[in-house]
Amino acid sequence: MPAFLRRHSSLVIILSIGAVAGALVWTRHGPAAFARALGTAWSVFLTVLPALLAGLLLAGSLKQLVPPGALARWMGAESGTRGLLVATLCGMAMPGGPMAAFPLVLVLAQAGADRGALIAFIVAWALNGFQRVLVWEVPLLGADFALLRFLCGLPLSVIAGALARRIPLAWVPPGQQAGPRA
Repeated sequence: MPAFLRRHSSLVIILSIGAVAGALVWTRHGPAAFARALGTAWSVFLTVLPALLAGLLLAGSLKQLVPPGALARWMGAESGTRGLLVATLCGMAMPGGPMAAFPLVLVLAQAGADRGALIAFIVAWALNGFQRVLVWEVPLLGADFALLRFLCGLPLSVIAGALARRIPLAWVPPGQQAGPRA
């Protein structure tokens, strides 16, 4: 059971919060309000589903296209700073939201990218994604401010990736077996 909870802890937490919220709606506003809440949830689910399926298809396709071990040379534990820079550039170039990015991170992990490169990818995607900078920051905040923010955030993904390589936490990508413990 602990392995299930470790793997699905966020699902358990979100389901628990949802159940409590649903119970509160039912007791405070009645079954009709609860039915409307379920209808809203279903509508959001149907809105999110296409993006989720596209992200999973992208991740599954990349897993088939990238030969095993090929990615380890570019973003593996032995890739050094070059691997962190490659992961940073890939993260900055990654379009889309979390439904595209996180399945891709899982595929990168299973293909041999180490945790430092994965952290660099996620931080670069979240902080300095080209799509975000060009579509939101430049038009809304101006080119000068967007450039300043971009340049200030640029080294953070490499720093985060280097730190992730040094923090002594055992981590095995989902879907892979843990190696022997030392």
